[in-house]
Amino acid sequence: MSDTAQVKSRAGGVLAATCISTLVVNANTSAVSILLPAISEDTGTSVTTLQWAVTGYSLVGAAVIVTSGSLGDVFGRRRVFQLGLLLFVASCVLIALSGSGGMVIAGRLIQGAAGATILACGLSLLTVANEGSAQLRAVSLWGAAAAVGAAAGPLVGGALVGITGWQGLFWIDAGIAVLCMLLTAATVSESRDPDRPKTIDYAGTVLVALTLTPLILGVSKSSDWGWISVATLGCFAITIAAGYAFIAVERRVAVPLLDLSLLRNRVLVGSTIAILIGAGTINALMYLLSLYFQDPAVLDFSPLQAGLATLPATVGLVVVAPFVPKLAAKIGGRQTIGAGFALTTLGFVIVGFVDASWKYVAFLLPLIAIAVGMGLSNGPASSASTASVPQNQVGGASGVSNMARYVGAAVATALAATIYGSVIGNRTADGASQGDSLASGLAAASWMMAIFSFLGVLMAFVIGRHRAATGTLDDAAAAAAAHTHTLPTSATAGRTTAEQG
Repeated sequence: MSDTAQVKSRAGGVLAATCISTLVVNANTSAVSILLPAISEDTGTSVTTLQWAVTGYSLVGAAVIVTSGSLGDVFGRRRVFQLGLLLFVASCVLIALSGSGGMVIAGRLIQGAAGATILACGLSLLTVANEGSAQLRAVSLWGAAAAVGAAAGPLVGGALVGITGWQGLFWIDAGIAVLCMLLTAATVSESRDPDRPKTIDYAGTVLVALTLTPLILGVSKSSDWGWISVATLGCFAITIAAGYAFIAVERRVAVPLLDLSLLRNRVLVGSTIAILIGAGTINALMYLLSLYFQDPAVLDFSPLQAGLATLPATVGLVVVAPFVPKLAAKIGGRQTIGAGFALTTLGFVIVGFVDASWKYVAFLLPLIAIAVGMGLSNGPASSASTASVPQNQVGGASGVSNMARYVGAAVATALAATIYGSVIGNRTADGASQGDSLASGLAAASWMMAIFSFLGVLMAFVIGRHRAATGTLDDAAAAAAAHTHTLPTSATAGRTTAEQG
């Protein structure tokens, strides 16, 4: 085989390993909410407790997503990518063998670290293995794989519950991850960033986790403890102290997890908050609908039916997104973001009027509105985050927005689950039927998400003017993947005219 053929073959191997692993990670992540009722029934653990299988994953991901990329730059991207895959396999096996909810949650915490590592180092390996137009095509395919995985996860998870039991998803994912490890070993060359300082901001990573964990714990337990109880206020106090310590550490380390100077950039701050809101509301929505649709007191769907029922929200978002960059190029990125969040707000307001008598068809219109709205806002917000900074800060801006997705998913899901559970409990105590209590809980959580989405409309004004993507095919792929990861677009600082074509 010639040298050129060998290079192409190895680049193809890198593309296959990274795209398959990204698809599996995103499918696994989006499928778990559908599995929670089945896991609860098997393990005897309440769904309220199993919420940590969702929020804990995002919490760890938020702490690790930037650090894992730094570890790859210093110690070798292939080595850290393989470590991520190994952790993913171990977490899948642990979850599949779990006899208790605690073991499932522990496995998901490990999986949060593994998933973030696979995404961060996989994308780095892909960009290093390709150049020019080939790099753009490879990154676009990676983004498409991420989008397909996120959309297909609930359907695949729901189907497997009826065929193999909920454990089947994790056994299959473990097997695919092992194949990715073998493919990586055979085709991927090691790479590092020789110009990067060797220091890693471990303290920042720990402080991110220490900031988020008590926050989510306090929110989750507030209905039991009381919002102004010593325990709840103590959790919030720890969050504030850890957040302050995080800022102090970031000002002093050589290579900070978060470059605080980026927070002076209005466009980046506005787009990051928009990304956080979008990721938070879609994850909270999928969590709530997965429980509501499967509850015998209301729709009583099977896991497969629930997976099918969520398709308008998941697939709709991905289908709409590729058409958004050209629209944003015509009417403006911030206008598109504002319109998207306005439509999402409308969708949540409609769900806010849910009644126990609603059939599934009543959910279709608001779900489509939410999907289209998120499709409109996600891509331009993600594009704005990297378009608003100089070339030497693009990596930092991307890291900030990726961390924001995990933070939004963790906090919003915890808050929505708390509202849902507390309203159900209060309504049940007042003598309401189980169906009416569930509908009241979903309605209350939906109003909360409507408020968050309206804040996204306000972020469109904060963002202001910025370079807009021109609407290329690569922009379309980046927009489709924007609800899972920030990818470069034709508006990203440092992209040449040739790269944008």
